[in-house]
Amino acid sequence: MDSLVTTQWLADELGASDLRIVDASAFLPEHGRDPVLEYEACHIPGAVFMDIAHLVDPAAPGMNMLPSAERFASRMQSLGLGDGSRIVLYDDSPIHSSTRAWFMLTMFGASNVALLDGGIAKWKAEGRKCAQGRETLRHRHFTVWSDDRAVRSKADVLRNLTAQTELVVDARGAGRFTGDVAETKPGLASGHIPGARNLPYASLFQPDGTWKSTAEITRAFEAAGVDLTRPLITSCGSGMTANVLIFALHLIGKDDVALYDGSWSEWGADADMPKALGPAS
Repeated sequence: MDSLVTTQWLADELGASDLRIVDASAFLPEHGRDPVLEYEACHIPGAVFMDIAHLVDPAAPGMNMLPSAERFASRMQSLGLGDGSRIVLYDDSPIHSSTRAWFMLTMFGASNVALLDGGIAKWKAEGRKCAQGRETLRHRHFTVWSDDRAVRSKADVLRNLTAQTELVVDARGAGRFTGDVAETKPGLASGHIPGARNLPYASLFQPDGTWKSTAEITRAFEAAGVDLTRPLITSCGSGMTANVLIFALHLIGKDDVALYDGSWSEWGADADMPKALGPAS
């Protein structure tokens, strides 16, 4: 199974015994939307709902930091996701939250995970069938392992300012990156990690919500000043949209990429961390 599948491919595969479909929609408070209610009102037949908002470490300093491997495996088993499953993720979220689910699943050991190109919005636009209510699947064993080589801590990113072994790419909008648009969270500084490049995540999609071509994705990173021969660290506001960049890089065959899990919600809240204003330099 490819990492990105079409709505027609999914429609043809519906009902396959090893296929698991997951609605991984998540929203920010300012969106004013309830992902559970939207899932119950309309989801792709057979899809279960993954509550990303609760797949976090509640004791961590950042907003959406990764849960423990054991916590993650327990949630996956209760959803019926496990060994031998082909998992297709989708969302209907402005922040493309299914990329966060993809990152967690692959990091914690799932081997056959894909995103639905265009999400449920494309599915509905094509007049395909929706189901209502909740879906439940029997529990399935999820053999968990955690490859934390794909995650960076605040201390790692701070050391990298001197070592310069990896390049940070920030997925936030240009105004927040430069500091021209103030952060809304109290106590959070404006600006970006020194030396970072800026590629707003929304620029990687077509108007209909499907991903741009691999050639266009490559050009977008290069135009943002990203040297694709270097190992990369992705960052954003709260560890969500940085995963959009990771998946986009995966589509173009670049996987030496790590997530700064705390992202700006951690870095910008620490007065001791250096911060830069203005365009990438």
